Amino acid sequence: MSAWQPLPEQLPTEVRHFVEQLRRLKDSTGLSLVALGARTAYSKSSWQRYLNATQPPPRQAVVALCRVAGLGGADTERFGVRWELAVRVWPRVPVSVGPSGELSGDPSGEPSAGSSADASVDPSVDPSVGSSARPSARPSFGEPIPDMYEDDPTLPWWDVPEVPEPKPATGRLLLYAALFLLALLLVALAGAVTFG
Repeated sequence: MSAWQPLPEQLPTEVRHFVEQLRRLKDSTGLSLVALGARTAYSKSSWQRYLNATQPPPRQAVVALCRVAGLGGADTERFGVRWELAVRVWPRVPVSVGPSGELSGDPSGEPSAGSSADASVDPSVDPSVGSSARPSARPSFGEPIPDMYEDDPTLPWWDVPEVPEPKPATGRLLLYAALFLLALLLVALAGAVTFG
């Protein structure tokens, strides 16, 4: 079993449970993060972020891990439900454990007063800056999850469906080849008769 970083104490229960389940699933594969990255469309560093709860994984990363672990449809669906529950309450500001065991970041998702997050937000990029919308407001069940979390499928090259090449008109191609050979034969025959 891998030696994992301890999860922050103030991490929401749903997120903690989800990440622990992901860690168990990853450990059950027996793969290193590098090998897991090679078998999925996600890098080693991405898996480190997902499995240390610093960033929520995309749904397709969870599905890819389930596929590598050999889970069936019902178990994969359970992980999908756990993912939905965890993403809804995932802290908007990354929560990590500092070297002295202190938490950095606010698990409520609201930047602390005077934090560098206040200075780094550009109002031209984030329309909620300066508005009355609370950044920590979470959607109720059934509402779409904010665009912050990727839910677009990212598939490894071997899972991408192949688009069949359009079949060439073999009859027409064969006709052109026969006409070309006939013309070449006539030119050769005319050359042999002329130059004797």
